[in-house]
Amino acid sequence: MKETTYETFSRGKLYFDLGDYIEAARILGPIAEDEPGSRSILELLGRSYFHSAQLAKAERTFRRIIDLDPCDSWAHIALARSLERQSRDDEAAPYRRMHAAMSGGSLD
Repeated sequence: MKETTYETFSRGKLYFDLGDYIEAARILGPIAEDEPGSRSILELLGRSYFHSAQLAKAERTFRRIIDLDPCDSWAHIALARSLERQSRDDEAAPYRRMHAAMSGGSLD
């Protein structure tokens, strides 16, 4: 019997919670493609990529979240941090500033 999206997401979250970010990303990637508008799946997938140093994939995922919801301050700071870890501070700055503006002034 095929897993439901929720069951697959839960399995991916379990691996994430256990610190196996690569396996979490491997599990979550296909359901993110099947459910491209699911911010919860995209967020956990992006975090999995970020924590496993798959920074280009994390960047693409966080950009997808921002495309879905430009007012998601968390996605702006996550994208900024992904860019900064790639030594792209100039590109990260606008996203860090946007996060600060949306969250009351904090740049973190």
